[in-house]
Amino acid sequence: MLRATLSLCLSFCIFTAHAAAPETAPATPSPAVAVPPSATTATAVPSAPAPAAVLETVVVSGEQPGPGLWKISKGEHVLWILGTLSPLPKKISWVSREVESVIAGAQQVLLPPQASVKIKGGMVGGLFLLPSLLKARNNPDGKRLADVVPPDLYARWQPLKQKYLGRDQGVEKRRPIFAASELYGEALDKAGLRGGGKVADTVEKLAERHKVELVRPEVALKLDGARDTLRDFAKSELDDIDCLRRTVDRLESDLPAMQLRANAWAVGDIEALRALPYVDQNQACTEAMLQNSAVQEHGMGDLRERVARAWLESAETALARHTVSLAVLPMDQILGADGYVAELQRRGYTVQPPE
Repeated sequence: MLRATLSLCLSFCIFTAHAAAPETAPATPSPAVAVPPSATTATAVPSAPAPAAVLETVVVSGEQPGPGLWKISKGEHVLWILGTLSPLPKKISWVSREVESVIAGAQQVLLPPQASVKIKGGMVGGLFLLPSLLKARNNPDGKRLADVVPPDLYARWQPLKQKYLGRDQGVEKRRPIFAASELYGEALDKAGLRGGGKVADTVEKLAERHKVELVRPEVALKLDGARDTLRDFAKSELDDIDCLRRTVDRLESDLPAMQLRANAWAVGDIEALRALPYVDQNQACTEAMLQNSAVQEHGMGDLRERVARAWLESAETALARHTVSLAVLPMDQILGADGYVAELQRRGYTVQPPE
């Protein structure tokens, strides 16, 4: 049986960093720090402006606690929520005694939700894994990236591709959404970051150690005629230019902020996470997939909403039945005005952020 997962709200479902050792890492844990380069000699011309200093962000390493827990309650029943972030520093070891203490006294742990697609012969978890089965990651009719994206965007793509992917020519055959995925993953790797951070895996192991019930909210879809569906996808158009453009935008301007956000999560600095601007290309990439005609025709276009309903239903059930439970959610679903935590607050639950 083939099985993988579609991550919560379909974010980062196609963007996964490649695991490799970072080029450099500090020997001991460090807070979010900007290290200026060595001082330069002043010019003799007073009217010439001094060049702007380029700051290098040091990515934390070693054992880190991560953020505190959000408390969702109604009466005597409490659901504690651990916020996760992607990307995170590659070289950290996440250890939270607070989380383990809560799990030890909990009756249930909610893992991040997933969507799975059942096809003949097994399960394929994750809408974004389907195209790879028939090599539908490539542009139809043998077109190359330069043939399908605007010249200005391709001109911006080229230096980033050279920097992060080198001479890889296979990526030039990819649809923009999959070219963006490969570029993003390699960029994270070179920045000392990784997607996910395996936080949910650690929580799952802790729940098993303490013999606490594990629940993963799931939306299961049945796909008849999968081979025909995939062939339709391979021939169909994807409105994914904006996905590549926003990925390029983010890699041109947001890598230092990504590192700072990763550091802030690692050391549990919630205010820094709130304050740092968040530029997310995944909305455009997700919508490109979900609006595809082959996806729409087979009832998968509303997966985002169905996954949200599944998680909220599971959370309310946990709060009704158990005095203590814990859930794992991406940080944007906790801090966002339209996130799952905000929806629970609208439904009458009391929400308290970490102290």
